[in-house]
Amino acid sequence: MSWSDFAARHRPGDVIEGVVTGVVPFGSWVEYAGVTGLAHRQTLPVGSRVSARILDIDQVGQRFSLAAE
Repeated sequence: MSWSDFAARHRPGDVIEGVVTGVVPFGSWVEYAGVTGLAHRQTLPVGSRVSARILDIDQVGQRFSLAAE
């Protein structure tokens, strides 16, 4: 899915299923349908599937933030 498709189909509050692709000091990267968002201040196991709620979508910066449920 392209970034523009993602932004058109999803809104803050939506819950998505993604895979954790990396962990950094400020959170975990979660990939969903080819786009990657940040679960800020959450350390999740790399490779795990997670349900996450979209908190914010930054269309200009082409990024989104998540909270794992």
